[in-house]
This record gives sequence, C-alpha cells and structure tokens, in this order.
Amino acid sequence: MPTIPGWVKSLLIALVLLSFVPLALIARARVSTSPDPRIHIVHDMDHQEKFRPQEENALFADGRAMRLPVAGTIARGELQADDHLYRGTVPGTNNKEWARKLPPSVTVDEELLARGQERYAIHCAPCHGLAGHGDGPVHRRALQLVNQKKPGMAWQAPKNLHSDPELILSSATAKKPAGYVYHVITNGFNNMNGYKAQISVEDRWAIVAYVAALQRSQGAPQ
Repeated sequence: MPTIPGWVKSLLIALVLLSFVPLALIARARVSTSPDPRIHIVHDMDHQEKFRPQEENALFADGRAMRLPVAGTIARGELQADDHLYRGTVPGTNNKEWARKLPPSVTVDEELLARGQERYAIHCAPCHGLAGHGDGPVHRRALQLVNQKKPGMAWQAPKNLHSDPELILSSATAKKPAGYVYHVITNGFNNMNGYKAQISVEDRWAIVAYVAALQRSQGAPQ
C-alpha cells in the first residue's frame, strides 16, 4: 500500500484535535458564569414583545398592563349550573328548597359509601364522632376545658346526627334533608367552618350518602 504523506498525517491529527475545541467550550460554558447573554442561534418565540406583571401600558386609561377579568366571567368547566349537584337545592326553586335525594349523577353503591366513610372519618368524626353521636375527640376535649373552668370558655356540642328528627335523611318529612346536609358541609354552620376548600363536590355527596347509611344502621335489628 502507498505510504501516507507526513503532511496528511499532520493535517488529520490537527483536525482531530480541533474537533475537541467545541466540546471543551461547551463544557466550560456549563460551569462558568458571565454577565453577557449566551449565544442564541434559534430564537423561536423566546424573545417577543410582551408586558410583564405590574408593568405600565399607556393603551388603557388606568395605565396598567394587567387587566381585571371581565365581570361575570366564568372559567371553562366552572359554570356549576346544576343547582342540585353544586348547591343541594331543587332546580327551578331559585335555591329556596333543599333537595331530598342525591343528584341523579351520583350513583349510590358500595364504592361511594366506602369513600363517604373515609372522608367522614377524616373531616367529620373529630367532632361528630365515628358513629355520629356528636361525641368526637374534639368535643370531649372541649368539655374537659369547660369543666376546668377556663376563663371565657364556652362550648356548643356538635350535632347528634341521630337524635334530631329534622336531620334523619331517610325521612320524607325531614326539614333538613340531604341537600341541607350538603350545604352545611360546603358552607359551614355556627362554629363549624365550611369544607368546600378541602372536600370535593363528589366527596361531599359521598359523605351525605354515608351519613344516611349511618342513620339507618342505628335502627337496624341486632
């Protein structure tokens, strides 16, 4: 085979060594800092005319770039037009009549009751007790403090979910039916805070269904 000239060998070696220069520069750029911006070959939409938060904008009379939402604007999927599902009232009554049953979109099955039992134990049982008699640990502790005659201490016992006839959800004459219980879970009542931020709509109805099952279990034969 013909002998490769020496200058060709030298050129190949020089090219190989030069090929490492970009890699070295890239490696150095990854660990070094500089006040100058990096080289931006493909800009795409990284640099565009826009207003940043709290910037001024002379286009509007108040000079603010940030605009308030249009009055009455509702986010997509947040219309909540179903009064029964979202407010616990009978549709068409202008939210003046509590619904006596769960919404048609809520299927009462074993899975729903298990979910309701879990959510009830987390959010409701501390005051109302696991069996719903209003004897949860928060109530017992409050009674201890009252008995110790703490200055200014007063306590209103949590509702017993079995003793108030108006709260028996299976009763056709209950003045506080399922929709009312959902409303109280959502918005609170007296010293009880609302749980709409902690419990989803579906889980609130699951709790209502579980409370109804809990009430029925108290009257079941041994």
